[in-house]
Amino acid sequence: MPELPEVEFFRHCLSQGRDNSPPILRENIREAELLWKGALAAPSPDEFLARVQGQTVERIGRRGKYLLIHLSEDTLVLHFRMSGEVVVEAQTEPVAKHCRLMLNFDDGIRLAFNNPRKFGRVWLVADPEALLAHLGPEPLSDAFTPERFYTTLQGCHRQMKYFLLDQKIIAGLGNIYVDEALYLSKIHPQTKSDTLSFEQAELLWKSIRQVLRDGIENQGTSFDWMYKGGNYQHFLKVYQRTGEPCAICGTPIKRITIAQRGTHYCPSCQTLSEK
Repeated sequence: MPELPEVEFFRHCLSQGRDNSPPILRENIREAELLWKGALAAPSPDEFLARVQGQTVERIGRRGKYLLIHLSEDTLVLHFRMSGEVVVEAQTEPVAKHCRLMLNFDDGIRLAFNNPRKFGRVWLVADPEALLAHLGPEPLSDAFTPERFYTTLQGCHRQMKYFLLDQKIIAGLGNIYVDEALYLSKIHPQTKSDTLSFEQAELLWKSIRQVLRDGIENQGTSFDWMYKGGNYQHFLKVYQRTGEPCAICGTPIKRITIAQRGTHYCPSCQTLSEK
């Protein structure tokens, strides 16, 4: 959390604005304030504060779970990890308790990076390509085809939940959307990746794209005090529904642990092959 749909929602808000939160395109950075040095992965705090000052926001992008704020000279890269978020607000607003970094713009608004659990990180880089080179294809891009996906599946012998969480294979998937996609395609999360047929792989490919598009349409998934922007939690079929009846067969949803993640599935609809 946040995963691809939540980060895409952040990208949209920063580009287009939302409610009382204006867009930040073409805003000029008057100064930056680093409230917790640990939030900054690179460069050094002194270099960051000096380098970012005076730059202008030109474009907002996303790569996997990374938010990219393209400036006039550099790119600000943010990874939210468990609990990060970005907020655009007036500089007269009280600073949030968990705010780690602020960009103050010339016209009196600011971009605040809030990060309660302190896992999120920020980079200021001249070229983000090297930082993001490890990422796999974007799951909603034309480059992510059923054929390419099937070939990658056949080249690994890993449990499907673990396989889909690997950002080197597909960029942007996390716990929520992996569980939902596996359920939609009726694949048990412990199924070995190289045992899937092309037909199963194609159905999973479609399911991944469907749950991500649904998540984006609903502005992501909200839980508790963390990311609060979305509505997709009302449409989840298995994630955090342990013990509740499956929407298809009525069997109680089960929770197991895979790759140190809580994993939710229907034991009747998602049976484990003996292959």
